[in-house]
Amino acid sequence: MVHTFVSTSDIQREHTIRKSREEVQQMATQAVGYVKDHGLRCMFSAMDATRTDLDYLVAIYRAAEEAGCDIINVPDTVGVMSPSGMYNLISDLRQEISIPIDTHCHNDFGLAVANSLMAIEAGANQAQVTVNGLGERAGNADLAETVMSLKSIYGASLNINTEYVVETARMVERYTTVPITAHRPVVGENAFAHESGIHTHGVLENSDTFEPGIMTPEMVGHTRRIVLGKHAGKHAVRRSLEAANLNPNDEQLNHIIEKVKTIADKGKRLTDADLYAIACAVMHKPMGKPAIDLKELSVMTGNVTTPTAVVKALVNDEERVLSNIGIGPVDAALKAVTGIIGEHANISIHDFRIEAITGGSDAVAEVIVGVQDENGRIVSARSASADIVYASVEALVTAINMLLQK
Repeated sequence: MVHTFVSTSDIQREHTIRKSREEVQQMATQAVGYVKDHGLRCMFSAMDATRTDLDYLVAIYRAAEEAGCDIINVPDTVGVMSPSGMYNLISDLRQEISIPIDTHCHNDFGLAVANSLMAIEAGANQAQVTVNGLGERAGNADLAETVMSLKSIYGASLNINTEYVVETARMVERYTTVPITAHRPVVGENAFAHESGIHTHGVLENSDTFEPGIMTPEMVGHTRRIVLGKHAGKHAVRRSLEAANLNPNDEQLNHIIEKVKTIADKGKRLTDADLYAIACAVMHKPMGKPAIDLKELSVMTGNVTTPTAVVKALVNDEERVLSNIGIGPVDAALKAVTGIIGEHANISIHDFRIEAITGGSDAVAEVIVGVQDENGRIVSARSASADIVYASVEALVTAINMLLQK
């Protein structure tokens, strides 16, 4: 098909092509005739149709139809039409034009999809869309939103494999380097994501409670996600852990949720891997009363400051405070902890390892610390936190408590 078009609104006609209405109509019919003379199908657009005088718009579309045009296109070139205005315009044209009507809506006011749907309600036969809504200025009507609205809300029968909608959107994102925002409808990362406690509880019981129901993630090739953030509820956290065969008791679960909310409050978005690391660290803590109960930790460091750490803890119910220096804040903090034990035990750090669970400067770090006593016994413990120093100290304290209990 050959798509030919010409400006018809007064503002475009006078300031871009500088032609009279009569000249523009003649150009339109000549272009359509030329295409048809060569045996091809033809679509004709009256560019800026939504700002064109209705009587003149009808006249030029009729002329194009008489010249043999197969489809007329009605473009909202600068995206200024309202949904009700689009419905009325297409209804009027439908009474005057017998050939199929196509629409081309721009998204300057975020109404491209709504205008496309209203046009179809009013009798348009098809709508032009783009993957991820790409296009001039604010873009065009989005394929995924238009297709899924027609299929799920209107019950239209479409010859489209909707299961590939998300995959297609992400492919175009890679090729164009234009990112898909997380909250973009249908294909965005958050389109089927749930964080709030009451939302996640409802969705885990019946997904229709807080999703459209008529459109599921499977229909578009998406996946449902339970987001663990500061609003995470106990039900969602337990179900996520059970899926990984992790079964904390109620006390451990409360501690896991507390750590999740603490990290999320700092703006970090936790992944499943983050959650599993936190859960493993909590679930492997020794039971019973700890020999060392960490109360406070503060560190000071800098390029002209000797790294210093201050630790306050209850050691066998006796409050102790100790400061120490090191080659870095982690080293200083760990030295302060081992020093605060004093005469209670002769313990040294046997091994130490830090692993970033996810990428980024705000990644949750998993720290594994092994400690050894004077008899050669070695115990390892782990902790996970977005604060590397705190995670290191917590892992060390847990390892020491385990060793002393043994």
